[in-house]
Amino acid sequence: MIMELHTEPGIGQLKRISASIRGRSLRMVHRARAGHPGGDLSSTDILATLYFAVLRGDEQRQMAPGRDRFVMSKGHCSGALYSTLAAAGYFPEELLDTYMQPLSPLNGHPDRNKVPGVEANTGPLGHGLPIATGMALAARITGASWRTFVLTGDGELQEGSNWEAAMTAAHHGLDNLTLIVDRNRIQQGAPTEETVRLEPLADRWRAFGWAVEEVDGHNHAALLDVFARVPFQPGKPNCIIAHTHKGQGVSFMMDRAEWHHKVPSDEQLAAALRELEA
Repeated sequence: MIMELHTEPGIGQLKRISASIRGRSLRMVHRARAGHPGGDLSSTDILATLYFAVLRGDEQRQMAPGRDRFVMSKGHCSGALYSTLAAAGYFPEELLDTYMQPLSPLNGHPDRNKVPGVEANTGPLGHGLPIATGMALAARITGASWRTFVLTGDGELQEGSNWEAAMTAAHHGLDNLTLIVDRNRIQQGAPTEETVRLEPLADRWRAFGWAVEEVDGHNHAALLDVFARVPFQPGKPNCIIAHTHKGQGVSFMMDRAEWHHKVPSDEQLAAALRELEA
């Protein structure tokens, strides 16, 4: 399924797009025998909403100066990003079948020099928000109207580079910057709160000078509403804490730490696709 951007899809259409993206990303991980399906599935509804209803840009002119920028900081969840980009028409969907194969541009971590639509090389955690802060500051300096969005994992916020960027963004009043936290509460091997506690997460961002909203990260209507209200406060960068579930949409993967980095068997893939297509 390939759709043009900015066709103002309804909620039902966004749900169908998300289900298709989930199915494609699971097939990719299964074929490649590697990937991060849990985080792919938790971030899918956010990605679908951004690319099909929020980001301003033209897939035929991806480097047009006035485009909104999106940085996928949790670059290990490349399966969901590539599936979204293909569905949006950035490159042929057939290319997804080469995921992680030798010489394929679709590496395990996205590369802006190889994949149309990728704004920044990511994968090392904690790098996406600093890059996005620099992008937003560049727009401010040049008087440009484009916006910058960045999606991080929640465990990724245990990296100190994020908080240096948070201070910088608040200092410069970058209300053209929007951070979305994929708050699925599970990182590799364990819940985030057992690894390094993040709560009270919203209060922490407010203490750093950000305007914060919380949302159900699987509710497309709620996501559309919160994105439509950006900027939340003039002169403050925006933080959206999107409450999600690891492995969303597949019952045996949901909220299970082992699916952070696990490959489904043939039987598990078939069962997952049945659930997603139901």
